[in-house]
Amino acid sequence: MCGIVGYIGTEQAAPILLDGLDKLEYRGYDSAGMAVYDGEKLQYAKARGRLKILRELTHDGAKLPGVCGIGHTRWATHGVPSDKNAHPHFNEAESIAVVHNGIIENYLKLKKMLAGKGYKFASETDTEVIAHLLDYYYKGDPMEAITKMMHRVEGSYALGILFRDHPGELYAVRKDSPLIAGRSAHGCLIASDVPAILKYTRDVYFIQNEEIVRMTDQELAFFTIDQDPIEKQATTIEWDVSAAEKAGYEHFMLKEIYEQPRAVLDTLNPRIREDRIEIEELGMTDEEIRAVKRLYIVACGSAYHTGVTAKYVFEGLARIPVEVDLASEFRYRNPILDEGTMVIVVSQSGETADTLAALRMAKEAGVRVLGIVNVVGSSIAREADNVMYTWAGPEIAVATTKAYSTQLIAEYLLAMRFAKARGTVTEEELAGMLLDLRRLPQQIELLLDHKEKLQRFANRYVAAKDVFFIGRGLDYAISLEGSLKLKEISYIHSEAYAAGELKHGTISLIEDGTLVAAVLTQEDLYKKTISNMVEVKTRGAFLLAVTNEGNTAVEKAADYVIYIPQTNKYFTNSLAVIPLQLFGYYVALGKGCDVDKPRNLAKSVTVE
Repeated sequence: MCGIVGYIGTEQAAPILLDGLDKLEYRGYDSAGMAVYDGEKLQYAKARGRLKILRELTHDGAKLPGVCGIGHTRWATHGVPSDKNAHPHFNEAESIAVVHNGIIENYLKLKKMLAGKGYKFASETDTEVIAHLLDYYYKGDPMEAITKMMHRVEGSYALGILFRDHPGELYAVRKDSPLIAGRSAHGCLIASDVPAILKYTRDVYFIQNEEIVRMTDQELAFFTIDQDPIEKQATTIEWDVSAAEKAGYEHFMLKEIYEQPRAVLDTLNPRIREDRIEIEELGMTDEEIRAVKRLYIVACGSAYHTGVTAKYVFEGLARIPVEVDLASEFRYRNPILDEGTMVIVVSQSGETADTLAALRMAKEAGVRVLGIVNVVGSSIAREADNVMYTWAGPEIAVATTKAYSTQLIAEYLLAMRFAKARGTVTEEELAGMLLDLRRLPQQIELLLDHKEKLQRFANRYVAAKDVFFIGRGLDYAISLEGSLKLKEISYIHSEAYAAGELKHGTISLIEDGTLVAAVLTQEDLYKKTISNMVEVKTRGAFLLAVTNEGNTAVEKAADYVIYIPQTNKYFTNSLAVIPLQLFGYYVALGKGCDVDKPRNLAKSVTVE
């Protein structure tokens, strides 16, 4: 959530800041602003609303001349979205400027202390406390003021800081909110995420907790909170700049839906060698795998939904008990993390605040933690005992598609690896599953080739008020994701239910014309789910069915059927999700919604 960009160098800063903020729009925001040192003072502009308003206000940056600046896209947490609450924030003399991602948990206590010393506040934000606290401690040495501030504030923060009295320097600080730095041929940069600076450099430095960066136009220097110098190695970003561009697609979401065959293949290929599953990054022997008595899969949002799927796959194949937890619940429910427990945390960004907190809690309890993440060098990747990358490439749209699909693949592979080590599947069964896994990319392409039929169907439900998704077993897991995709980008009320629960209250919501999407990919549950479909149809529902090729019996109950290719029963969600993603996309498109940046949502939820 929120986005930070900073630049110091030989070129005009404001256009670079605007370009970087544009690449961070996917993180979600309600206002934007910049501060640039013009040779005499810190000039700034900020405005509520989309980045284009800030562009117009500054004439694409021309009205803020200078070669050193910081920029920000704000997601409101403390104080309503407004010009005065937008970042940057300043001390009273406007000689110190701050942009901030995160939440200062003790800001009220600090605000009271500072107010008692005569400081006046111009905004409702927690961030302004930082600017005044820096002013309180500043005696000519920025590093001293920053370190003293860090010792006083509690919470999470990534900061970009300018001191008017030190015009050739830009400072950055990080604690529990993502921050990177890089050096280009024309200066140095900071940002919340790689896309913001990839145009200028491929070599980035990942800032660790409680580290400080001091930047000049030619040098990056890193320090601990005690001001001790740190030697850091840059990470080279391999993916191409075009991966973060739309490449002719109307939206990033549609582009990323179409990138799923390649993303799935890229996640599979490094782990399948000569018809064997080899997950070197797991770092576990067969004996260590057999010693695991219980798995927890912990995640948020769509990543949590992959965990619901993975529970069925792990328990079915490896015969190991699995609990799936929302990270925001897991971290507060005092889970039993005893010997033989292993925790798998799943996150696209690797920075999800609740998931990261769950990871740290598990490590404190002394259990092994595996991270499944998409972003190399992210916090979860660094802090987990082992990390399994999904290789989806950059995902810009807020609503995840290809990251979800690659998380499923990683979990399938892990379940199969556990099953082999535990002796719960035969070599013949594993060979058959590997064959089905390798077919998935081509089968996904086949489903994408028929998007026009789904688009025509989706156009009929642009005005829908309520949509319900039902399924049993693995089909319930995919119903959760289908429902989330629709609601988060189209703003249509949508819910997913285990089909067997309909009679326990939910069926009272069905009325004439209500759309019910039924998923039937588990052959042994066909008849049960068809019975549930008939129940809602007799009450006036219109039935959309997603099922396997050959299950023509469903046509007696369904009004519209989408068939997916045959695959192993544990892998069907990788195919069933494709039409559900497209359905959500086309309904949102028909309603005129901002598909890539849905209201009130952010790509990476880095605050609690």
